[in-house]
Amino acid sequence: MVETRPAGRATNAGPGRLLIAVYLLFAIAATSRAGLQIATKLGEAPVAYLLSGLAALIYIVAAVGLARAGHTGRRVALACCSVELVGVVVVGILSVVDKELFPDETVWSQFGSGYGYIPLVLPVLGLIWLWRTRRSPA
Repeated sequence: MVETRPAGRATNAGPGRLLIAVYLLFAIAATSRAGLQIATKLGEAPVAYLLSGLAALIYIVAAVGLARAGHTGRRVALACCSVELVGVVVVGILSVVDKELFPDETVWSQFGSGYGYIPLVLPVLGLIWLWRTRRSPA
């Protein structure tokens, strides 16, 4: 007799759709802002603008991973949410402790305060969603 493990819930169903939509919204917002900043004033605050570009890339890849909903998509989303959480916490701490490190704000500055702290909450929600939709142990 072959035992099958019940599949977890799809990451792109139910509340996952809202999570994907928010990731896509942030991908558009961060990409637009970072793209304009990199194109017009990169020399003023290169670290801040490149970090915003990195955040935009992470939002895009996380949204795709969550939308794909398969094993690979879940792993990609897990990696993105984890990197995003570490990034927003580290950049948040550094931007509060030493404001000179970031002469202009990034998406993650002051824990995402410029975006209503959603950059801090979003990866936590993503990780919780990935955990809740995981496969049940055999």
